[in-house]
Amino acid sequence: MKVEFTEAQWLHEQAEISIQELAELSGLSPELLRELVEYGALVPINTQVPINAQVPTNAQPSTDAQPARWSFTADCVVAVRAAGRLREDFDLDANALSVALALIERIHRLEAQLRELRTQFPRPRGRR
Repeated sequence: MKVEFTEAQWLHEQAEISIQELAELSGLSPELLRELVEYGALVPINTQVPINAQVPTNAQPSTDAQPARWSFTADCVVAVRAAGRLREDFDLDANALSVALALIERIHRLEAQLRELRTQFPRPRGRR
């Protein structure tokens, strides 16, 4: 009988994780995650300046806009892991992966909206 130990981590939406932690949890490289941020598929919670924004020459860029200091909400881990599996299965590039992440996020929002709408209607008797 072989016993395997698995590490589990409880993630909740208020938790913040760094780009390095997201890379470890998702299996994607930090470079690929940076590309996904550039495509707008991932949005760090602590950036004050958009990635492609023009910064005046006399202004100092925000340290929060540096990729090494980015942090993300922990709820994005599930979507990024799913995107990582899609990347492996279909050999997707960063652009295609960003589209997949956008669609996954849209599906999650629609499912949440559907659950909320279902709570507003009474359940028919005799059916579950």
